[in-house]
Amino acid sequence: MAIEQAKVLVEDLQRGMFVSQLDRPWTRTPFALQGFYIRDLEEIRQLQKFCRFVYVDVIKSVGDVGARLRRLSRTDVPRGKSAASGARSRRPAPVIPCRPVQVSHDAYPAPAPVQSEAGNARNLHRQILSGMDQVMAQIHSDRPLPLKQVNKVVEDLVESALRSPDAFAWLARVREKDEHTYSHSVRASIWSLVFGRHIGLRHRELTQLALATLLKDVGKLRLSPEVLRAAKRDSRTELAYRKFVDHSVQMLSADADMDSRVLDIVHCHCEQHDGSGYPRGLRGDRIPVLARMCGIVTFYDEITNPRGVKSPVAPSRAVTQLYDRRGAAFNEQLTVEFIQSIGLYPTGTQVELSTGEVAVVVEQTYGRRLKPKVMVVLDRDKRPLPEARLFDMAADDDRRQKLIERGKLPPGDGVTIVQDLEPSRFPQVDVAAVRDRYLFSRQRLPNFLSRLLKR
Repeated sequence: MAIEQAKVLVEDLQRGMFVSQLDRPWTRTPFALQGFYIRDLEEIRQLQKFCRFVYVDVIKSVGDVGARLRRLSRTDVPRGKSAASGARSRRPAPVIPCRPVQVSHDAYPAPAPVQSEAGNARNLHRQILSGMDQVMAQIHSDRPLPLKQVNKVVEDLVESALRSPDAFAWLARVREKDEHTYSHSVRASIWSLVFGRHIGLRHRELTQLALATLLKDVGKLRLSPEVLRAAKRDSRTELAYRKFVDHSVQMLSADADMDSRVLDIVHCHCEQHDGSGYPRGLRGDRIPVLARMCGIVTFYDEITNPRGVKSPVAPSRAVTQLYDRRGAAFNEQLTVEFIQSIGLYPTGTQVELSTGEVAVVVEQTYGRRLKPKVMVVLDRDKRPLPEARLFDMAADDDRRQKLIERGKLPPGDGVTIVQDLEPSRFPQVDVAAVRDRYLFSRQRLPNFLSRLLKR
């Protein structure tokens, strides 16, 4: 019987091979989560930095190397050799009909610098919170929703997020001390815009997605406090809780001007890819694409900003939990696209550097997600620095490469991110203060790169 995957040592990799699995989690590398073709020597060198071996899809590999792998796969391979089968032990998921979602990563211009949009993003964030105040107050008093005002702010939000998604990612990452009870919906709405921009949704679709994600939980106002606040729900309480979706649809559809696609997203955002969701048990293609996206961002925000006494988890753990649910709770293609849209180290993430220092990611380097701009806040002994330092990891990489090419520096990786950190790991790190210092302070920050150049 022919094998479908072959285990290949990284020094044996060749162009034309399709890498389908690594010897470590995808989320700890800069490579595409769904696999990729090896096109040039640079990709092989990158794999050699991160892995000792990979699994190559014998069927998808192309050219002479693909034909050779398929011939080898028909013969017995000695146990322990490089071409041993790499099939995962995970039980195969049932095939659920679902057409691929059309994606366009180049639909919008490169993002503007985060600081240029930060002030506008902060004002819009305040406006959307104020708008939600009005929504909740009017629902409590059985008055019509202030839909026009909320729509206007959402449209402005879309325009701002298109200019600089990082500015809004900051607002979604940081938990404020005076958080509103509906901040989850606001944060999830922001993540939906970052996601939608990444895959190239049209402006109207972005507005529909953001508005639906913002208003999806209004029906929870009709649930009893006991149901809403239950730490663990039994079957009876769970059934009562799930009614919030129908309540939300009923309350929003009372406004004749409400977009029907917004209602569809709200109605279907708790459905799951394999049919295990609610309220109707839809699966696969029967769930609207924008509702699938809403479900993904809702799950991500709930585990990174949990209610009650639970502590938020590091982004890598959140991504792992999300990725583990691909093909079951969530559509696999959209799951991968969302993870790529936020990056392994989203803006606001606390990270440990290879120097032993602790830093906060302040801005992404698009195209080089593992090399963001960070603000270094703790020294290698985990003590607060007298003054935080700005460090552009991509610029440092470029500087090192030039020195290596001139023979003035031995080959090496320079400063890298070793791991991201649980938000509660170092309580002395005030991420909100880091954000405000980076985005809004006019005082020039000391540059870590300048310090390295002086060595």
